[in-house]
Amino acid sequence: MLKYLKRFLPHLLVLIGFVVLSLAYFSPVLQGKKIFQSDIMHYIGMSKQQVDFAKAEGEQTYWTNSAFGGMPTYQLGAKYPHNYIKKLDLAIRFLPRPADYLFLYFIGFYILLLSLKVDFKLAALGALAFGFSTYMIIILGVGHNSKAHAIAYMPLVLSGIILTFRKKYIWGFLLTVVALGLEIVANHYQMTYYLLLLVLVLGIAYLIDAYKKKMLPHFFKSVGILSIAAILAVGLNATNIMATQEYVKESTRGKSDLTITASGQPKKVTDGLDRDYITEYSYGIAESFNLFIPKFMGGGSTEDVGRDSETYKAYLNLGASPIEAIEAARNAPMYWGDQTIVEAPAYVGAVIIFLFVLGLFLVKGRLKWWLVGGTLLSLLLSYGKNIGFLTDFFIDYVPLYNKFRAVSSIQVILELCIPVLGIFALVRLFNDFQSREEKLKALKYAVFICGGLALVFLLFHSVFFEFESLRDDRYAEAYGRPFVNALVEDRKSLFISDTIRTLLLVLLSAGAIFFFLKEKLSEKVLVIVFTVLIVFDLVSVNREYVNSDNFVQARQVDKPYQATDADKEILKDKGHFRVFDVSRQGQQQPARAAYFHNSLSGYHAAKMNRFDALMEFHIYKNNVEVLNMLNTKYVLAEDQSGRVEASTRYTEPNGNAWFISELKSVENADLEILALDSLDTKNKAVVLKSIAKEFQLKQEYQRDSLASIKLTEHKPNYLKYESNNRNDGFAIFSELYYYKGWQAYIDGKEVPHLRVNYALRGLEIPKGNHTIEFKFEPQVVKTGSKISLGSSAVFVILLLLGGFFQYKKHKSTS
Repeated sequence: MLKYLKRFLPHLLVLIGFVVLSLAYFSPVLQGKKIFQSDIMHYIGMSKQQVDFAKAEGEQTYWTNSAFGGMPTYQLGAKYPHNYIKKLDLAIRFLPRPADYLFLYFIGFYILLLSLKVDFKLAALGALAFGFSTYMIIILGVGHNSKAHAIAYMPLVLSGIILTFRKKYIWGFLLTVVALGLEIVANHYQMTYYLLLLVLVLGIAYLIDAYKKKMLPHFFKSVGILSIAAILAVGLNATNIMATQEYVKESTRGKSDLTITASGQPKKVTDGLDRDYITEYSYGIAESFNLFIPKFMGGGSTEDVGRDSETYKAYLNLGASPIEAIEAARNAPMYWGDQTIVEAPAYVGAVIIFLFVLGLFLVKGRLKWWLVGGTLLSLLLSYGKNIGFLTDFFIDYVPLYNKFRAVSSIQVILELCIPVLGIFALVRLFNDFQSREEKLKALKYAVFICGGLALVFLLFHSVFFEFESLRDDRYAEAYGRPFVNALVEDRKSLFISDTIRTLLLVLLSAGAIFFFLKEKLSEKVLVIVFTVLIVFDLVSVNREYVNSDNFVQARQVDKPYQATDADKEILKDKGHFRVFDVSRQGQQQPARAAYFHNSLSGYHAAKMNRFDALMEFHIYKNNVEVLNMLNTKYVLAEDQSGRVEASTRYTEPNGNAWFISELKSVENADLEILALDSLDTKNKAVVLKSIAKEFQLKQEYQRDSLASIKLTEHKPNYLKYESNNRNDGFAIFSELYYYKGWQAYIDGKEVPHLRVNYALRGLEIPKGNHTIEFKFEPQVVKTGSKISLGSSAVFVILLLLGGFFQYKKHKSTS
């Protein structure tokens, strides 16, 4: 027992160290504070209705009416039965947020390096380099939690794959199942997709190596084992995957049936996102040096340049008071790259990049080539429209690539690969694979490349760059050319100071290695030196963007929105209706209305495709009839004094349901959505001819003046109506049509309903008095939960068997 304790004690101490570092960096969590994240504020607004429903009813709703006229909650934190892998994930993330994600960064990368047979001290150092990489911290600052979550499990997935290829078949299989299951449960499929691209690069490297070494049977055996592990990991997450796959076809990530835009121009029909939308955040080619020099392009979109800056003086010259000038200087537009907005530079670190370059000369074989291949692929694809031929190829021919936007985020792959190769440079320094002369030669090359690059930029920056932004013309127009000149001077100043900083770090790193090779420093001391250098390098940059100022009292995060007088007025109305927020406050906080009301607005990356089209074609153009058919009772807008009021004078809502007298049929979706431009929605509806033929619908319905249909009970996932009509009628419901879950019942008997007015529900109702119910009963949740339960049972059995065989194997060899 003492033997095993001694063996695992170093790892336990490292684990405790990671906990301490995670809490230390985000120390305000120890005071009960929480980090304020803009994206999470939006998420809280979007998910409040389903959270309140779960508390009140003790069950989950998989539909919410709070945003975009209604949508599934599959991507809003829905909880599914038998999702045991999620319970494991929650157990691992035991630290307060966001310290939990930083801890995951550390521990996942540590295990990856251990699986590559790296000494625990260097593995811990690599974990710090990965976890403190600026991008990893920045995404926590803005609230990209699911992205951080998925990135954190990437190294763990690679660990399982590598163990399998190392012939540790049982542990490799089990770790891959768990790690990939956790990766999927993070629910950021874009990051998981990028991981798959890296795994393909890794697989190619192993395939080539196996072919050279005549080990192809082992390679294909490993691939077979890993394929089974992947299937089981998918099974553990079956409900979420199946529900997401079902919904994505009906979302803005799926194929639209429209062939025109809202302006009437022809639209290219694709099964993914628009090309311009995909490449909106394309990384600049020159911007790549941000990875090495933090403020190479000015840093974030706004930077605090302080009282000594030229920008501060320029504001004073424009007549600003010292207080106004210093406040403006705290948000100076320093970024001069081409991206729309940048929170902070994606800085990997001068020290770790220096080690990466050193690793290019010291590390040989498949490890080097899959890391270099992954880095290059990541960097080239991050350029997006700046290398159009490559991006277009991936959009057009690589499956699923067109489902994701913000191509610059693929740099997470190089942010994983670079520290691995950098740490292996130190591994090679410490072993005897190469002579001291070879190591000194590699050091010379690394200094020449990294130090030389920094020196060239320092001496000749004015030759290469003008430090002007595409947005500077607006500043020149508003404040004059001298103001832009002041911005340029401050951008140069940031560039020079950070370039000197990088050059010094490179020289310090090179000097430490030189003294080690000359036997003036021990291996242990060199590890300590690089720990200090890497932590200083990264943390000092990170603290400029994410620090104690990002934390607030917990109640401000838990309840980010406060009801205004207008909200309170609407909340007095206990009816079932929708609210349209067009106020400036609503534009700044798009999920705010969803926090209090059933809203037409919201914040989500994958809205319902049909509702998004209604917004583009009609709602943004203030088509009152479309607002009426969506039962929009209140519009939040500013009055003449600028105060937000809840007005009812903009619309005449049709109600929750109503009988119509005429059903107009059209040939295609384009004509259907265009027909809403002048449709009297209270009396008429439009439907596709194919649907009208399928349901054998009439064109006209006799409507009794006394006929009525009233909503008598409503929940997010349940609606009950009472109808009274002397004639057979056709009713329109002011609810979005989503056939993959919503079922209609008349007097308890299930009946088919159909889509009308491009996005709403319609139903033929026989004459007489009837009870109509709509229930959201997604079959995908029921089916997926059964698969998850079965997969969990299979995994537990395999885990027990694997442990038993490993025990027997150990016993027989001891």
